[in-house]
Amino acid sequence: MNAQDPAPAAAASAQAPTTGPDAGPGRRSALPLTVAVLVTLALVVVSLFVGVYDLRAEGGAEMFAITRVPRTVALVLAGSAMAVSGLVLQQLTQNRFVEPTTIGTSEWAGLGLLLSVIVLPTASISTRMVIASLSAFVGTMVFMAILRRIPVRTTLVVPVVGIMLGAVVSALTTLVAISTNYLQLLGTWFMGSFTSVVRGQYEMLWVVAVVCGAIFVLADRLTVAGLGREVATNLGVRYDRLILLGTALVAVASGVTTVVVGFLPFLGLVVPNVVSLLRGDDLRSNLPWVCLGGIALVTVCDIVGRTVRMPFEVPVSMVLGLVGAVAFVALVLRVQRRG
Repeated sequence: MNAQDPAPAAAASAQAPTTGPDAGPGRRSALPLTVAVLVTLALVVVSLFVGVYDLRAEGGAEMFAITRVPRTVALVLAGSAMAVSGLVLQQLTQNRFVEPTTIGTSEWAGLGLLLSVIVLPTASISTRMVIASLSAFVGTMVFMAILRRIPVRTTLVVPVVGIMLGAVVSALTTLVAISTNYLQLLGTWFMGSFTSVVRGQYEMLWVVAVVCGAIFVLADRLTVAGLGREVATNLGVRYDRLILLGTALVAVASGVTTVVVGFLPFLGLVVPNVVSLLRGDDLRSNLPWVCLGGIALVTVCDIVGRTVRMPFEVPVSMVLGLVGAVAFVALVLRVQRRG
């Protein structure tokens, strides 16, 4: 009996909180996050002062308030929302290659937006967002239903199915746009650019801040849901209801972002995977990093798009798509090396 006593004692001492000089590493663990916040804030400040218009000229302050501030706020909201949406989808599907643009969620939101313009041409932007979000929710649930009915022998099957589904929906959207003479307008909507973001046209993006807050609250339950139906049910989590709720949150974020900004490809794929590689798979502790990473990446891509051909502007979706494609190929090769 005495020979077994040291083990519990050691476990108790390992779990006991440390104080005094030994508590230093615990406090220092917040340093990387603080540095990340400062770097992200620096990028946001740089974004405020990058542009063709000279803010020192007459009317510069008014231009700053009308265009620069709304654009930068939209970068912060859209970047964090789409990155967190990718993290949630990866948790619910247990697949690292899943995000709104690789499973067709964004394409379904685009179809809903086009239908809202055709059926309700005088509808407000909030009505269009509701319709786009409902369409994105339906599309994501269709993908989930398809996923349950096919054998998944490798992780690459899931994004392949999602990309094929998104391509079909995109083709249908293009066909409808051609037949109704909305093709040019469709290309402008889905370009993925912050050029048209001005005061009075971006405020609905604050909805995605509420979505991010709800995901923070549900982080632990989403982590349990990511363990599978049986484990989640045994732990007292209502699995089906949580899947619907998580999908609805992602659909709202995708629908609102698509209406205001357009497509932001691969953002929800790159950031969560990079954070996971560096920090592990703890969803709650990774959420702040994913938010900051999404903001930083989309802001950097937007700054590059504004400066590489100044005074012309390259859409942020083109820069982000290039970065995301390289990251996607790198992840595929990494999975292949691991067998």
